[in-house]
Amino acid sequence: MAEPHLHIVSFDVPWPADYGGVIDVYYKVKALAEIGVRVHLHCFEYGRGEAAELSAICESVHYYKRDTGKHQLLSSLPYVVVSRRSEELVDRLCRDRHPVLFEGLHSCFHLGDPRLAGRKRIVRAHNVEHDYYEALAQAESGTFKRAYFTQEARKLRKFETVLSEAGAILAISPGDQRYFAMHFRNVVHVPAFHPSARVDVPPGVGDFCLYHGALSVPENDKAALFLVNEVFRGLPVPLVIAGRGASPELRSAVARANNVKLRENIPTAEITNLVRAAQVNVLPTFQATGIKLKLLLCLFQGRHVVCNTPMVQDTGLESLCRVHDDPETMRLSIQACMAQPAGGAQLEERVRVLDRRFCNRRNAQAILAVVY
Repeated sequence: MAEPHLHIVSFDVPWPADYGGVIDVYYKVKALAEIGVRVHLHCFEYGRGEAAELSAICESVHYYKRDTGKHQLLSSLPYVVVSRRSEELVDRLCRDRHPVLFEGLHSCFHLGDPRLAGRKRIVRAHNVEHDYYEALAQAESGTFKRAYFTQEARKLRKFETVLSEAGAILAISPGDQRYFAMHFRNVVHVPAFHPSARVDVPPGVGDFCLYHGALSVPENDKAALFLVNEVFRGLPVPLVIAGRGASPELRSAVARANNVKLRENIPTAEITNLVRAAQVNVLPTFQATGIKLKLLLCLFQGRHVVCNTPMVQDTGLESLCRVHDDPETMRLSIQACMAQPAGGAQLEERVRVLDRRFCNRRNAQAILAVVY
């Protein structure tokens, strides 16, 4: 086969690879480039700027301004979709016949464009988006934002039918694969791409627990408050919470707790260092959607992982974590982990499962097999 070319349409600029969705995009592009795919990357830019790091791994990189004007809220299409339309993008895609991979439903405004008829078009599904937005609405306390998420969920559910135009859908988790397979054809499970080449758990024992995430996301704010107020209250174990955009409520809760510290606006490398230094990575979530990239980071790089059911539901990673759904059993599990090195049969199982399912190179080859 001649050198394969692939257009990838990304909902955001995937560098720096510092939050869930763009982590999957960046390390997917990198893995595809390493197996010889010449990637033509198209990014919607709305604040992250252009990145020389992308030009180093792609055949070409193009940027398009996302139209984030409030008038887009009046469209019958989801705001996250209609704000990512671009005639310049379509014109560029029409200059050749290479396959096109659309990253997430967000980037699918042009998926059904008649000018792309007859082209191989694939969609990477990062979530069942209407479920994700419904959960965001439930976690949101502000009236305007809650109404926005609810309306967006309704529009996304309706818009999802555009996926029938795709030649294949690449689902990120087994649960999402089951959902999409009930509605569309040729659904393939391709696990999340991530920064870890292998399982590398540090020796020894740490002396604190860590929760990390984008704290500006209501779901993560809720999880952090749950840890401060219900799990770590009165627990003789330090907790570090790391991330950007902590709410005033979370800052106040941390200020009242003598065993909790907040680390805000620290670089990705420092987050990884904290994941490795912690004795327990504590990862509750109240939103069982897709797969959480931070869970993979903690399993590849960290010692013990204590989480709740929604964090691991339908991921196939349940056996690698200590899973508890109420604060008291979570507290007991954390205390049991604090003096126990991470190793032995449990670590061997982690290596076996993660190496088999989450090898970036093998999963890039699976995409190439679908595309060509």
